[in-house]
Amino acid sequence: MSTLSARSRLTLLYTSLFALGGGTLVAITYVLVAHSLHSPTTSITPEVQRAVARCVQAVQTHGRPGAMVKCTALYTNAVQAGAASQRSTTLNHLLTYSLLGLAAVVVLAAVGGWVAAGRILRPVHRLTAAARAATEQNLSQRIALQGPRDELRELADTFDNMLERLNRAFTSQRQFIANASHELRTPLTVMRTAIDVVLAKPAPTREELVSMATEVRQAVDHAERLIEALLVLARNEQTRALTDPLDLAVIAEDALEGRSTDHITTITEFDEAPVTGDGVLLERLVANLLDNAERYNVEDGTVTISTSTNDKASVLRVTNTGTIVPADMVDRLFLPFTRLDDRTRHEGFGLGLTLVSSITAVHRGTLNASAFPSGGLDITVCLPRRGTDLSSDPGTHLGTDSPPQP
Repeated sequence: MSTLSARSRLTLLYTSLFALGGGTLVAITYVLVAHSLHSPTTSITPEVQRAVARCVQAVQTHGRPGAMVKCTALYTNAVQAGAASQRSTTLNHLLTYSLLGLAAVVVLAAVGGWVAAGRILRPVHRLTAAARAATEQNLSQRIALQGPRDELRELADTFDNMLERLNRAFTSQRQFIANASHELRTPLTVMRTAIDVVLAKPAPTREELVSMATEVRQAVDHAERLIEALLVLARNEQTRALTDPLDLAVIAEDALEGRSTDHITTITEFDEAPVTGDGVLLERLVANLLDNAERYNVEDGTVTISTSTNDKASVLRVTNTGTIVPADMVDRLFLPFTRLDDRTRHEGFGLGLTLVSSITAVHRGTLNASAFPSGGLDITVCLPRRGTDLSSDPGTHLGTDSPPQP
């Protein structure tokens, strides 16, 4: 039995159950029919009595005494013998035809069971094929099983979800490795250059060594901040417990504390904006929006941050003055390592708005960004209001429609 395939075992099981049920049905039918065919008795019906009377009259005509008793006994025995023979023949035919019919139907049941088992196991074959085709480089294979939501459909959907999670994890890992290897070259080059310059001198002074150490320390700090940002971006792809009751207004106020911005005016307008999420991530979201608004601003510019609510969402809006942003550049600002100005500037890594987009998506929110005609950006983050669920699956949306000038 252990060497048989699953299809063979299912077919054998179907056939055995059908044969057992059919055999039981034949036995019950046989017993009921046998019970209904009563054994012959010695009772004589009026028709039999008249026939016996004619027999007796015929015998008496020939002068044989006791003919009545003899005729009655002979006829009764004949009736009993005929009834017994007919009963036996009927039961034999019933049993023979039932067994032959059962055998034929069992064969048909075996064929039907084999076909049915194949159809039932077809999703398993598709699942096996998808599992064999899935590799670290290619996790795009999906079963996408259609039909009623039964156990096999749930298994196929679970497998598809597992492949989707693995695909996201591997993609995030590859992206992290590629981004880290690309961006870490700059601080490593700075450190190598600083060290080589000092080592090339036959007798470097203490000031030169201190200067080298300072440059190396700054490069190390730069690399550390970059790695931290990349790790946050990679971890956002994983499932997180977003259960903290929070208020975007409070988070924004905390983010503004201790922040000093020379020659930039910050305007605030905070209304209660309750959400449910991860406090650390949302603090990073607000801080990154403020950093971006301040870093790419102009002298004597303004940054406006506000929180509010609507029917289903809590809204965080950050606007800033600044240089003119081309409309086709707005969407690209949310891609990793994309900066508005020259990439050689080291004030940022080009990951701030990427983290904002990622954190918004993790919290099932929407993100809209647009450029002002006179310069600067208007970024709005809408998160599900605490106690409400979005009717449709939200996603990150980046728009370039120009709003009215602030």
